[in-house]
Amino acid sequence: MDQSTRYEAACICEFLFEHLSSSSEMLVWSSYNCLTLLAEEPLFFSKCHTVYGIEAVVRSLQGSLEMNNTELHKQGLLLFTEILTRQPEEIKLFTNSAMCRDAGRALQEAVSSPVLEVAAEAVKATSAFLRKDHQSAPPVQYGELRALLEAMLNRCAEFSQTLLNRRPLGHASSRDSEKAILQRGKFLLSTLEGFRSACRLAIEFQSEPSAQENPFTAPSAKKEDTLEAFSEFLLSACDSLCIPMVMRHLEQTTHPALMEVFLSILHSLFVIVPHMKEKFSKKLAASSFIRLTLELKARFCSGLSHSALNQVCSNFLYCMCLNLLSAPEKTGPPSEEELSAVSELLQHGLPQISSSSPESLAFLSDCQYMEGAARQRQYCILLLFYLAYIHEDRFVSEAELFEAVQSFLLSLQDQGERPPLVIFKASIYLLAICQDKDNTLRETMVSAVRKFLEGIPDLQLVYTHHPLLLRFFLLYPELMSRYGHHVLELWFSWEDSSCEELDDVTSAGQPALPTSLAVLFQLLRSIPSILLILLDLIYSSPVDTAHKVLISLRTFLRRNEDIQVGGLIRGHFLLILQRLLVEHGASPSEASGNLPLLLSLLSLMQLRNVSEQELDSMAMKLLHQVSKLCGKCSPTDVDILQPSFNFLYWSLHQTTPSSQKRAAAVLLSSTGLMELLEKMLALTLAKADSPRTALLCSAWLLTASFSCPAAQG
Repeated sequence: MDQSTRYEAACICEFLFEHLSSSSEMLVWSSYNCLTLLAEEPLFFSKCHTVYGIEAVVRSLQGSLEMNNTELHKQGLLLFTEILTRQPEEIKLFTNSAMCRDAGRALQEAVSSPVLEVAAEAVKATSAFLRKDHQSAPPVQYGELRALLEAMLNRCAEFSQTLLNRRPLGHASSRDSEKAILQRGKFLLSTLEGFRSACRLAIEFQSEPSAQENPFTAPSAKKEDTLEAFSEFLLSACDSLCIPMVMRHLEQTTHPALMEVFLSILHSLFVIVPHMKEKFSKKLAASSFIRLTLELKARFCSGLSHSALNQVCSNFLYCMCLNLLSAPEKTGPPSEEELSAVSELLQHGLPQISSSSPESLAFLSDCQYMEGAARQRQYCILLLFYLAYIHEDRFVSEAELFEAVQSFLLSLQDQGERPPLVIFKASIYLLAICQDKDNTLRETMVSAVRKFLEGIPDLQLVYTHHPLLLRFFLLYPELMSRYGHHVLELWFSWEDSSCEELDDVTSAGQPALPTSLAVLFQLLRSIPSILLILLDLIYSSPVDTAHKVLISLRTFLRRNEDIQVGGLIRGHFLLILQRLLVEHGASPSEASGNLPLLLSLLSLMQLRNVSEQELDSMAMKLLHQVSKLCGKCSPTDVDILQPSFNFLYWSLHQTTPSSQKRAAAVLLSSTGLMELLEKMLALTLAKADSPRTALLCSAWLLTASFSCPAAQG
């Protein structure tokens, strides 16, 4: 193009831009058309005609939107979209933030138009407008961008709802319904593309220090016009508007291109709001997004079809799975080494998964020799099922999954392989959750599980907190004998303190048991030997854990008075007490901080005897050991002496006269106990604090019991 021709082109562009302010709608419309044709020419941009004319375009668009001329609106927006899309990145279109703000407000008005064609064109322009080079004139107007996006999303939600309310009734043509669904899908896709542009903008601005916040905001002002606030808005808007709209649309049809954009938005939000990625991932998993993504891959991504959708699905699942594993709620987090191994596993395995759920189960059950890549794919499938199940999305049959996991573990055993810890953790959890109450594992399977467990240094590494996992370990003697103590300790350490409320109930009524305790109590009724493990836990566990165990045992004994476990508990308690006195005879108060908890349980067991009973040899041995323990204590050991005195007192009063004589003789022969009581009675007249007062009363009651007729006889 020679110089004269360039001059003529510049004059034409200037002429057209100037006439955009004309009062003639026809002249403005014609100018829009001509400029749109010129926008196809690269020189229109490289010679900065758009930079010169963009203000005229924005002002004209603002004015035309006030007119009642749909064609004018559409043509103006089409021109604006072409300019925004084709403008080279190196040539800044908006030279100041005020012009950028005016452009955003014009688009905000346009996307809210009641005319669908106008709103649709405005949404396309919005997507092009949300480019970093268009928004980089400082300061970035985050508040204006938020208002624009809210208007766009609300218009889409309104349109979707309008179509739902206008569903054809009776014999109305299904063709009209299909057309409406297609129309809504196109508008939703354009809206999602605009929202994705906003997400891309937020990610690009993360590396721009000058774009973090408005530098002209007063220090005392609320920091709303910041990248952080804008990012959190994107997450909130996606959660409250984008996701519901897409899920409603999925009820009628599924479009691969739309789902590709939608999942790429979800994936980008993990990067945009990193401090919320774990919480967001948990919400998505609980809303069946693992199932949804796998169904999309199975339906559209088999073979080489829809490779872009397959990659987006895989990327989304990869990030969501890692987020879920990094911040688990019911199990300990994996080590950095484990997480790195799982990351590599998911990266290679997820793109290869495009099978339906039944096909995945069949592949997991395959007992043929598995080579590296196939085994990695099995690991991925199992991990996906685990994360879905742990967030209550049980989209495959429990019975079929139960069999598939067993086959998978036996295949590993046959090939002499040891799976990664996270995979074995998933396998154990799924076996426990999917096992039917009336169905049990085969002996070979139990042995295989035990062999895998023997190679793990700490059970905590594969423990997931769930009452059915507790049941799984306690149901099989081969597992309970080896791991019962540890799994119960882990279970109580993970339990919250809601059981505290169960320890303070009136006789007027009993609150319903939490599901976790209901499962434990059912196990205690059917396998009473678990009580012995619980007694050991009360003595040897950290105080917080021991206290939870004590409350659970108390509640069980109160609610199950028909179960005769007194002999079992007293016998085991006697062994614990004898061991304590041998190892810490000189100072039993230093032996275990949990000793008072055990003694309070013993006194509770004594109170269960509502009728007079003969004291057997076990009871007499307990009396002897408890009195011996008291003789080793000082009057300041209130926590130990109070439950001990309670036990001794009720042992004397809840028995037959003949047994009472024998019991009194045992206690009176305990020199240490008598000397202790003598010291405590001497303290009666001394000024004592309130805890000591209650103990002194117990000492007097116990002393008085020796002088009753039955004891004297």
